[in-house]
Amino acid sequence: MELFIAKRIYSDNKGGREVSRPAVLISMIGIAIGLAVMILAVAIVIGFKNEVQRKVIGFGSHIQITNFDAVRSYETRPIAVTDSLTHVLYRFPEIAHVQRFSTKPGIIKTDDAFQGVVLKGVGPEFDPSFFLEYLIEGEIPMFSDSAATNQVVISQTIAQKLNLKLEDRIFTYFFEEEIRTRRLTVKGIYQTNSAEYDNAFILTDIYTVNRLNNWKSDQVTGLEIRIDDYSRLEEMTSVLMFEIDNRQDKYGESYYVRNIQQINPQIFDWLSLLDFNIWLILIIMVGVAGFTMISGLLIIIIERTNMIGLLKALGATDYSIRKIFLWFSIFLIGKGMLLGNAIGLGLYFIQKYFRILKLDPVTYYVDTVPVSINIWIILLINVGTLLISVLMLLGPSYLITKINPATSMRYE
Repeated sequence: MELFIAKRIYSDNKGGREVSRPAVLISMIGIAIGLAVMILAVAIVIGFKNEVQRKVIGFGSHIQITNFDAVRSYETRPIAVTDSLTHVLYRFPEIAHVQRFSTKPGIIKTDDAFQGVVLKGVGPEFDPSFFLEYLIEGEIPMFSDSAATNQVVISQTIAQKLNLKLEDRIFTYFFEEEIRTRRLTVKGIYQTNSAEYDNAFILTDIYTVNRLNNWKSDQVTGLEIRIDDYSRLEEMTSVLMFEIDNRQDKYGESYYVRNIQQINPQIFDWLSLLDFNIWLILIIMVGVAGFTMISGLLIIIIERTNMIGLLKALGATDYSIRKIFLWFSIFLIGKGMLLGNAIGLGLYFIQKYFRILKLDPVTYYVDTVPVSINIWIILLINVGTLLISVLMLLGPSYLITKINPATSMRYE
């Protein structure tokens, strides 16, 4: 019965007192705008976090094993990679890939400019999928651990600063007791828009870097480990620390396990702040939507005072009449949510496929506003908005109990 009367009130547009149009319109617009903003805010934060995490992980993988004495410097002490170490790692099915790397800081110099760089050497087991995704020109060479290829992949940022192009031969300088020089050929150009990395890293073979470091063939800066489930990062880090941490290689150097969050705490602390921001936005938007519904409901109750008095005179209970108006509010909320979903998802897909909104990559690591969302998050936002809005209306609906039938039936 309550549902039937609520439907009649909602659809009553002819004769008698119709529902206050401005109140209904304001309530629906409040719900629609609030829901659209929540969908877009969540999509942008998730997309931004995913994009930045993916780039940081692309350069450093999920977990690294390096020398215990290593500091945040690319001039590192080596560790020995032995069969026993790789055997320990591949015992874990969660580990998807392991690759060696070595680093050496140096300088690229041309006739009229120079640039400090980090030469990162990789071996034949190197997974190039991340760099292939951001490759602009050229190719990723097949890097060797037994011979110098004398080929490098540089960023577009470095290429523009030094006016370099594919197949150019560049002089690189490395400083030890004496200056060492290597002449390398540019075979590929990438651009990730992550300034911290694009300004520094160039890729080459691990053989060249180890020779520059005067290391033995089994020594490297470290191992990069990719796991198949990022949500288990802390768990796998703890497991590997228990198995490997502080153990010594055959040269007496100690292994040290760190994950990408520990290597780049400033970036991940920054990303974690976004979670607080998104909760703040959600609370504000739900509050705005809820309060517009409260004001709309109060206006509608006042407008229908004589109807409420008549229902009470016919024997309807306060609880039953409150249910009528709560059902009516749900219809309004539902219509507003449909409009909000249409606006929010429409803008989401426009940004996703047309990339209209741009960002400064130097500051934000991306050149366009990234968006990412899934059906479960959309459902959660919708269900949460509906439940919270209805709960917020329980208090105002209590006004119905204060209406006296004897006086309300004379209400005009």
